[in-house]
Amino acid sequence: MASAEHRGGAFVTGAGGALGRAVAQRLAADGRDVAVLDVDAAALAGTVEVVEKAGGRALALSVDLRDADAVEAAFARAEAELGGVGVLVNNAAVYPARPFLDVPLAEYDDVVAVNQRAYWVAAQAAARRMVPAGGGAIVNIASITMHGGWAELAAYVSTKGAATAFTRALARELGPHGIRVNAVSPGAFPTAAEEIHADPEAYTRFVLAHQALKRRGRPAELAAVVSFLTGPDSSFVTGQCIEVNGGWVMS
Repeated sequence: MASAEHRGGAFVTGAGGALGRAVAQRLAADGRDVAVLDVDAAALAGTVEVVEKAGGRALALSVDLRDADAVEAAFARAEAELGGVGVLVNNAAVYPARPFLDVPLAEYDDVVAVNQRAYWVAAQAAARRMVPAGGGAIVNIASITMHGGWAELAAYVSTKGAATAFTRALARELGPHGIRVNAVSPGAFPTAAEEIHADPEAYTRFVLAHQALKRRGRPAELAAVVSFLTGPDSSFVTGQCIEVNGGWVMS
């Protein structure tokens, strides 16, 4: 019999972006029904289309992650329609680029609300369902930036470091309930996030100069690691942060 973490649907936040979409598509290919959540309804529709074309089932939930009540309602709907929530992937993030001395407090608060507080809210909602079910798997998406710091991204970088620390704390506390909690730290994948760089070609050269592998990563390669961490082959893995960065940072 499959363990509890392999029953029920998967819940993926930020599923309208390139990485979230790839994760949703992969989890659907793994045989899971997937609740896909994003504030951008149009982007979410694109993810549903990709999942359904691959033969999977996706439940679209257009929600602002800053609204804790809306997040709880989304989990309740996913639980009802997908037969439970066995997997959570906290992926959504915002990344305004601005010199630290110029960052308005309201902007910082917004980054924390999406990148840190929403991870807490979603993980709590998921765990409250996973504990009675006997287990589950949570994956928090971190970032390579937490290792060296990136200029003009102080708010984003600090929340990604927090995501890793949060992962370890949850792994320790939820382990007795059969819930595994891990993090995945992506490198510089070519996504919409790179719009913050004025010269994309120069940025690609910068990335390749630092990576051991001299090519850009593909979102599907990140999704494959998430698939591993939410599947049976990682049944004794918890509290870890897996680097997926082409050998830029090695730890």
